[in-house]
Parts: sequence; C-alpha cells; structure tokens
Amino acid sequence: MQEPTVQFLTPEESGQVDAALLSSPEKFLTRITISSLRVLIHIAKENQVAVEDLTPKQIISWFEKDGKIRREQGTEAAFLKW
Repeated sequence: MQEPTVQFLTPEESGQVDAALLSSPEKFLTRITISSLRVLIHIAKENQVAVEDLTPKQIISWFEKDGKIRREQGTEAAFLKW
C-alpha cells in the first residue's frame, strides 16, 4: 500500500510565512525549516526514535535508502518526490 503524498508546507503555513515580517531569504529559510521538520519526523518514525534522538548517520542512511527506492522503483515509490 502506497503512502499518500506528504505536503511539506500547507497553503495556510505558506500564507503565514508570506505574512511574517521577514526578508525574502528569511522566508525561504523558514519554508525549508518547516519542510525539513516534516522529513525528520518521518525519519524518526521509521527509526522508532524521537526526532531529537536521530543521529546524522540515521539521517544519511535514510536519504540513501529513499534515493535507492527512487532510482529502482521510480519517484512515486519514494518518500521525497523530486
């Protein structure tokens, strides 16, 4: 069973970022940070650990695994769709 596509930044969140009193680079970094949090939460669930307990090695391994899935099974099978 395939997991539904994850929305990394909802329209509401995007609107909140747009309305924030931030420069364009700060808004970009804010969007990246919110999206990154969603990826870290997913990685932590897969590793059955709290987000704060993730190690760089676990994060790197997860990206290697997701990249391998994308190469072997196609973009739609991977968690990250790019």
